[in-house]
Amino acid sequence: MRRGGDVRLLKISLQTKIMGLVLSLVFLIIILLTASFTYIEGKQIKEQKGHLALELSKTISSMPEIINAFHTDDPAKIIQPLVEKIRKETGAEFIVVGNKQGIRYSHPDPNRIGHKMVGGDNKRALVSGKSYVSKAKGSLGISLRGKSPVLNDKHQVIGIVSVGFLFQDIKEQMIKNIIKVALISLIVLIVAVFVSILLARNIRKETMGLEPYQIAALYKERNAILQAVKEGIIAVDKNGVITMMNQTAKHLLNLRGDFHNKKIEDVFPATRLYEVLQTGEPQTDQEMILQNRTIIVNRTPIFDKNNEEVIGVVASFRDKTEIKQMVNALSEVRRYSEDLRAQTHEFTNKLYVLSGLIQLGEYDKAMDMIRDETAALNVQNRILFDQIKDVKVQAIILGKLGKASEKKIKFNIDTNSSLQSLPEHIKLPHLIIIIGNLIDNAFEAAASVRNAHVNFFTTDLGQDIIFEISDNGMGINEEDIPLLFNRGFSDKSGHEPRGFGLANVKEAVNELEGIVEVQSKPEEGSAFIVYLPKDSRGGQTNESG
Repeated sequence: MRRGGDVRLLKISLQTKIMGLVLSLVFLIIILLTASFTYIEGKQIKEQKGHLALELSKTISSMPEIINAFHTDDPAKIIQPLVEKIRKETGAEFIVVGNKQGIRYSHPDPNRIGHKMVGGDNKRALVSGKSYVSKAKGSLGISLRGKSPVLNDKHQVIGIVSVGFLFQDIKEQMIKNIIKVALISLIVLIVAVFVSILLARNIRKETMGLEPYQIAALYKERNAILQAVKEGIIAVDKNGVITMMNQTAKHLLNLRGDFHNKKIEDVFPATRLYEVLQTGEPQTDQEMILQNRTIIVNRTPIFDKNNEEVIGVVASFRDKTEIKQMVNALSEVRRYSEDLRAQTHEFTNKLYVLSGLIQLGEYDKAMDMIRDETAALNVQNRILFDQIKDVKVQAIILGKLGKASEKKIKFNIDTNSSLQSLPEHIKLPHLIIIIGNLIDNAFEAAASVRNAHVNFFTTDLGQDIIFEISDNGMGINEEDIPLLFNRGFSDKSGHEPRGFGLANVKEAVNELEGIVEVQSKPEEGSAFIVYLPKDSRGGQTNESG
């Protein structure tokens, strides 16, 4: 039973909790204010009544009519009507004038005139001649009294004036004031109930009708899901402040620490999330190179409840590196097999020619052919093995030499080429994509003209590693040059999908923080020049998020 009660307590609605909290707080404040007001008001009323009684007693005791009446044969005949008039005008409960012996000359009840005053609080006025405020029980009940002596011309005490207000009347006045305060408090309480209901409804509306325990459960589930998914997720608000980043995103982006409440541009200086914030248009399946990884990014805007204003953006990342590496590896295996087949085919043709010359007895021509081939190989090998020291580049160029021979394209390695071993951050897949694609494109471009030739030049002098591949093909139209590296763009026809080689080259060069230049004129051929920095700054690209 107890556990069930705890569950019910935890599932009290938000509206009930807010109303209970607000009403309890308002009720407590009302009680405290009412108690304070009652105490202060009661004290002030007593002080005011006491001060009024004292001032009235002083005023009456100093009136010439009162003083002169004491010297007549019947003082009460003069004093009673005069004092009663004053009592009614001032609202005092009683005004009693007595002689030095305390015998009354006036009283609200005329039957008590001539009798001795009661209360026992006249001594200080009659004996010491002082004026004061006292509390005593008289013939009319407990009252607050102002006492003043009546003095003759010689300043001798000849009588006393007592002005009083009953405590019962004071309490009734206090009760009336408390009732007024209680009515105001009741109105405040009703307003508090109304405001608390509106507040609870507004909060419930903002929380989409969910109770706090439901929000807490959703928050826990959300965190569990975000940490479980293999996609990196980053969310920002309308001001570009990061509101959420899961662990996968930190791993993909190689980040450490807490980035909540930081501006997205502080983490990614050239982020494209602001484009989505401004346009409200989602960006889907966009490939980019980030931290040496190929990832696919989706950027989705978050709209308010009316779907009118963009209040944030969520970016999700999918790592495509492993798949891309596998595809590239298979693609390059196929290319190597084709290059080897070309070399084998070309070598076989030359062997057939030599065999034929020998069979015909043309030994001199066979020797000349062997010497020409050896001389050409010696020149190529000297440049390739003596001046180009990087094994990865050597392997790629050797494969392309055989392919060029098969296609009847003259493939020249510039005698000024010079290259030492490449830095570790430039991997074989990078070189295969960059050099392999550019040389293949040059072969295709040169194949359309007579006396086709392709030139390859490389050097590592200075701060950059430079690869230049040029051809004597038909060239590229000036208006097509800016589109060359767009994925899917191609100026060649055919059924086979095209427009991906140069896009891959651009991505690989960007990953290595390099640049690609294109120089071309129609009918004059083309040249692609790649600049790769020797020092890597961490592999970050210009695009992120």
